Amino acid sequence: MTQLQLPLKFDGKHFVNNKRAYYTYLRNEDPVHKSKYAMMTTYFVSRYADCVQLLKDPRVIRDRRHLQNGRQFPIPLPKSVDLMMSSMINQDDPNHRRLRSLVHKAFSPRAIRQLGDRIDGLTNRLLDDIATQGEVDLLTAYSLPIPVTVISEMMGVKPNEMDEMRATLATLIEGLKGLRIIRTLLWDVRKSENFLRKLVKRKQAEPGDDILSNLIHTEEEGEKLTEDETVAMAMLLILAGHETTVGLINNFVATMLQHPDQHQRLKENPDLIDSAIEEVLRYTGPVIGTEMNYASEDIEWHGVTIPQKSVMIPLLGAGNFDPEVFDDPDTFDIARTPNRHLGFGHGIHYCLGAPLARLETKIAVTNLFERFPDIQFAIPEEKLVFDEVALFNRYTAVPVKVK
Repeated sequence: MTQLQLPLKFDGKHFVNNKRAYYTYLRNEDPVHKSKYAMMTTYFVSRYADCVQLLKDPRVIRDRRHLQNGRQFPIPLPKSVDLMMSSMINQDDPNHRRLRSLVHKAFSPRAIRQLGDRIDGLTNRLLDDIATQGEVDLLTAYSLPIPVTVISEMMGVKPNEMDEMRATLATLIEGLKGLRIIRTLLWDVRKSENFLRKLVKRKQAEPGDDILSNLIHTEEEGEKLTEDETVAMAMLLILAGHETTVGLINNFVATMLQHPDQHQRLKENPDLIDSAIEEVLRYTGPVIGTEMNYASEDIEWHGVTIPQKSVMIPLLGAGNFDPEVFDDPDTFDIARTPNRHLGFGHGIHYCLGAPLARLETKIAVTNLFERFPDIQFAIPEEKLVFDEVALFNRYTAVPVKVK
C-alpha cells in the first residue's frame, strides 16, 4: 500500500507518481480537500458527482472580476496578460454563451475535415523521419510537432510569419513554467499579443480559408468577436490546442504499450480506436483538473464551508476512477461502455476543441501503429518520468524504438 504524503502537493513528485492512490484517499476520506494551489487556498472535490455538480453549480463562477472590483487579479497586470486571462474559458454566461456560439460556428465540420487531410500528410512525413532514426522521443519527434503545425494552419500563418509564430508558441506553451513566468508575463506575452494582433488585422483585410479568418468574420444575430476577443481566442487556441493534443497522443501510445493485451486487442479490432481514445481520456487523460473556479457566495459541501471568493477545482482525474460510476475503474478496457468520463470537462466549459483533439489523436496513433506495429519502449517503462506540473498528466519524454 502506498504511504501518502500529507499535506498534499499537487505538483509534487509523490502525487504525480501515485495519483490513483491519492484519488482513492480523497474520494473516500476527504471529498472536499482544502489545499494550497498557485499560492491560493483552494478547495478540491474528487467524487464524480461532485465534479459534475461543481461544473454546473450557478454559485460557482469563472470570471473573478465579478468578485474583485472588476479586476482579474488583486494587483494590476499588463493588458496583454489580462487579455490572456479573460478568454472564453474564464467567462461566465451570458458572455460565455455569446463567445462560444461564435467560436462554434468558426469550427465548422468542413474546417475540421480540411485539417484532417493536412494532419494525415504531416504524420506520414514525421513517420518517414522516425523510420530513418529507429529510436526517438515520441514527444519531440511526433506528438509535439503535430498540434504545433495544426495550430499554425488554423491561424493561416504565412511562411514569412513562422519565426514570430514559433516565438509566440514558445512563449505561451513553455513560458508559463518555473521562474521564466515572470519574464513571460511582464515582457514576452506583450510581444505575442502584438504578433497575434498583427495577424488578426491581416486576416480582417485578407481573409483566408482558415479557422482564424472564420472567427473574425463569423456573425451570430448581428454579433461578431471584437478584435480583443479574437486575440484572446487565438491565445486560448494555442494553449488549449497544444496541451490537450500533445498529452493525449503521448499518453495513448504509452498506455497501450503498458497494456499489451489491449494493444493486441486494438490490432485485431481497429474499429475500437474511437472507444480506445475515450478510455485513454478516462484512464490517463492529459488534464486532471480545470481552470480556477470561484465561490460567488459561501457554499456548504459535505459539511465543509467554502467561503465566498475561494478557489474551487474539480479533480477530473479522481472522478474518472470513481467506482460509483465506472465498473472496475482501475482496469484499462478499450471497449468500455458506457464511458461518461470527464477528460474534456463537463457543462458549459466542456472543451470546444474536443472533436479536433480526437481527430488529431485518431489519425496520429492509427498511422503510427500501422507503420510500426512492433513499436516498443526504448527504456524500462518504470523509468518513464511524469512532469511535476499540477493538474496535468504528462510525461517528460516517451522514448520508443520502432525497429
